[in-house]
Amino acid sequence: MRILVTNDDGISSVGLHLLARAMTAHGDVVVVAPDREFSGAGAAVGAIHLMQPEVHRSTVDGIDESWAVSGPPALCVFFARLGAFGGPFDLIVSGINPGANVGRSVYHSGTVGACLTARNGGWNGVAVSQAVTGWGVEGQAWDEMLIGQQWDTAAEVASAYVGGLIADGLPAEPVVANINVPNVATADLLGWRRTSIDAKPIRGMSSATLDPIEGQEGSFKVAFDYGEAAELPPDSDGGAVEAGFVSVSYISRLTALDRDDLGGAEAALASFVGG
Repeated sequence: MRILVTNDDGISSVGLHLLARAMTAHGDVVVVAPDREFSGAGAAVGAIHLMQPEVHRSTVDGIDESWAVSGPPALCVFFARLGAFGGPFDLIVSGINPGANVGRSVYHSGTVGACLTARNGGWNGVAVSQAVTGWGVEGQAWDEMLIGQQWDTAAEVASAYVGGLIADGLPAEPVVANINVPNVATADLLGWRRTSIDAKPIRGMSSATLDPIEGQEGSFKVAFDYGEAAELPPDSDGGAVEAGFVSVSYISRLTALDRDDLGGAEAALASFVGG
């Protein structure tokens, strides 16, 4: 069993290192992670022809092979799919992200994006995130939010899930599991729930304003205001974490939809191109 461990917070992240060591109980682990912060990158690989990405050997205690890539986590997985780090991997495990990736933050999460990219290549993916003090904003956390972070809980939860996934036999149809863990001791977890993805995160950005940069006419900094923590349905991903449960959501492929309310747009297209 070959397991690739990545993240969107960079090769130096405490959560990444703990997760990688936890995965050694289940197979041969290779760490391939961004060389710096790439939170919010989603499944983007970037403009490779402009970036000219580089790969450098790195060191993670307890892991035999580690690499730092000058690009986002999806690019790390993309390179792995192309064989840059040896034979194919059986499983991609991404995290531990400090800040819950629930609700609409799932769209933008680099933690989740790595696993979506894995599935595009026929590999299974498990994304692991953990709530923080104050819940974070759109899956992000920083500075004082990380004081007292109980990383070991998320690493143990991830290990339990991955162990069961492997023991049961990896599914023929690749899975993307999005796991979110409360920031409590393992003994204080209330259990787990299979959840839906809510339309809202636990706490989101409520507005953005442009603040002029002094001495630079026509240039602005973007200032964000943050909303209050939301009360979410108990069967939603954010609601489960808020209530003290581990949330497990399974993310589908992008699929086409049948729509019957867009006749005007389709008629205009037909009049332009025919058919």
